[in-house]
Amino acid sequence: MAMRTPTALLSPADQERRRGLRVMKGVALGALLGMAVVFLVSFAFEEQVPALAYVRAAAEGGMVGALADWFAVTALFRHPLGIPIPHTAIIPNRKDEIGRTLGEFVETNFLSAEVVRTKLEASAIAARAGEWLREPAHAERVTAEASVMASGVLRALSDDDVQDVLEQLAREHLIAPDWGPPLGAWLGRIVDSGAHHGAVDMAVDNIATWLAGNQAAFTGLVSRRLPAWVPSIAQRLVDDTVYNEAVKFVGAVRADPQHPARKAIDGYLARLADNLQHDPATIGRLEDAKTAVFDSPRVRELAGEAWNAAKAGLLTSLADPASGLRRRAASAVAEVGDRLVTEPALQHRVDMWITDAAVFLVDRYRHDIASIITDTVERWDPDETTEKIELMVGRDLQYIRLNGTVVGALAGLVIFTIAHALLG
Repeated sequence: MAMRTPTALLSPADQERRRGLRVMKGVALGALLGMAVVFLVSFAFEEQVPALAYVRAAAEGGMVGALADWFAVTALFRHPLGIPIPHTAIIPNRKDEIGRTLGEFVETNFLSAEVVRTKLEASAIAARAGEWLREPAHAERVTAEASVMASGVLRALSDDDVQDVLEQLAREHLIAPDWGPPLGAWLGRIVDSGAHHGAVDMAVDNIATWLAGNQAAFTGLVSRRLPAWVPSIAQRLVDDTVYNEAVKFVGAVRADPQHPARKAIDGYLARLADNLQHDPATIGRLEDAKTAVFDSPRVRELAGEAWNAAKAGLLTSLADPASGLRRRAASAVAEVGDRLVTEPALQHRVDMWITDAAVFLVDRYRHDIASIITDTVERWDPDETTEKIELMVGRDLQYIRLNGTVVGALAGLVIFTIAHALLG
């Protein structure tokens, strides 16, 4: 006998199904008992009232139909009367086979590339998604859900692990490759194109501005190195002369694009670019300086602080519906939805992407997907499985018992009538 699940453990829907099943079982049993009463009465008074023979025949047929259908319905779920008759208790005994068959049926008839492609091509997925996304409320909802997910991911990340990954990536892609040759090639292109002249002009302008406002800085710059016997007026004259010459030199550099100082800078930069590409000593010094900078504890500390600050800022922005990040994200989602609605070419591309991806997944993983059904059914308890299925379809099966009673009665009446007419 299958064990009954306690009513307290059933969902409200299953409790309602159990009540309906009990009612229909009572109706079907009542029909059988009714036929039995009719049979007994008609059988007892058949000699006094010959016409009751037809009633008896109908009652006999009704009882046979009711008992046959009771046996058939009961045999699906358990052994009738607890007797282990072969080919009964079909569902608990063949649960795993039913699960495998159901999985194969789904895999063959639903998870085929043709079925999936035909359904998706007729669904206009991109247009429907666009119509939904273009609504501001829906765009904000998508943004809110994405923000919750992103916040969860950020909180789940270990700061130490993230810093280790960033350091590893930096060493692999930033520190390990030599900087000299590519930096030299980049500098050489700048010098050849004259793009550095603007930077030189800006530097000269800044020096001229500084000289104009800092004449006092030249006081004693040279004179303090002169012998003590030199008169003070001569010392001031020397300092003023140095300052004036510096001002004149900078002014000449500013005014003359072909000034020798500019040529010297061009030559220095050209030599530096060439050395960075071909001189091992220059390349080695640059690499040593780069390694020293990135291996500095302070640099790593700054990198960790930058990550923590970025993480805190992102979490704050993601949690605030009025933040610029959330507003821009919602606006972008709505814009994507609008484009999906108004641009047929984009619709077609998105539909093709989705369809091709779904067909690929179905072709590659349909057996694994269908195996979910098989594995799930195999894990089910036979008694619980039987009761679940009986609650779902048992009420309708009781109608079969009731119909069997009616059909059996009619069949018995027709058979008896024909036999009586032919044989007397």
